[in-house]
Amino acid sequence: MLADQFEQIIQQRRSNRLFDETISVDDAVIERSLARAILSPNSSNMQLWEFHWIQSPEKKAEFHALCLGQSAAKNPAHLVVFVTRQDHWKQHAQWNLDQIKNALKGKEAGKREKRGMQYYGQLMPLLYRQDIFGIFTLIRRAMCFFMGIRKPFMRFGGKADQRVMVHKSCALAAQTFMLSIASEGYDTCPMEGFDAVRVKKALNLPAGAEINMIISVGKGTEAGIWGERFRLPFNEVVIKH
Repeated sequence: MLADQFEQIIQQRRSNRLFDETISVDDAVIERSLARAILSPNSSNMQLWEFHWIQSPEKKAEFHALCLGQSAAKNPAHLVVFVTRQDHWKQHAQWNLDQIKNALKGKEAGKREKRGMQYYGQLMPLLYRQDIFGIFTLIRRAMCFFMGIRKPFMRFGGKADQRVMVHKSCALAAQTFMLSIASEGYDTCPMEGFDAVRVKKALNLPAGAEINMIISVGKGTEAGIWGERFRLPFNEVVIKH
């Protein structure tokens, strides 16, 4: 059953911090896993992410230092840097808008298509647009306050809310990637310990990009697992209403 297979993948996936240097990971494994990551759910299908695949020995050695000398970054077969690209919202909103228009193939737009075009043509600019004076932030906050007085309304305002949205989506893609790697019989370690400023410089990223996490990939070893996995009790974190 698929559920049994998924259970096996979940149980197999552990953060492994020491890889077997004698075992390589074929590029096709990474390609398949990145293709699966692209299929991850994300906010409004805006796909405000990039996946930077580090392959060369020289670049991997550089990233070992940028990851603060962590053992997980010392000898991986591959590294993938998951990056948020909030600064691409205009292009991606337009891309979604074009998909809707192209799907019509000259036919008249129905209610769903009209809502979609309004969503990407009007709502996404309202949600993501920024200005140096913070005028759009004030507009969004005022809308949330007044529209939310009488009925439930999505509360969004400044850049922090936007950052949370794009990082959530990027993290979902990272989890899909790690589960895919586990299904291929290999191991990963997600890392948050890195010099974000230097990583952005090493990848030639603009100011609007942010590093979500860096994931190392390889064939894990027993020494790379730091003890038994333990979690808080189910009833302590699952609250029924």
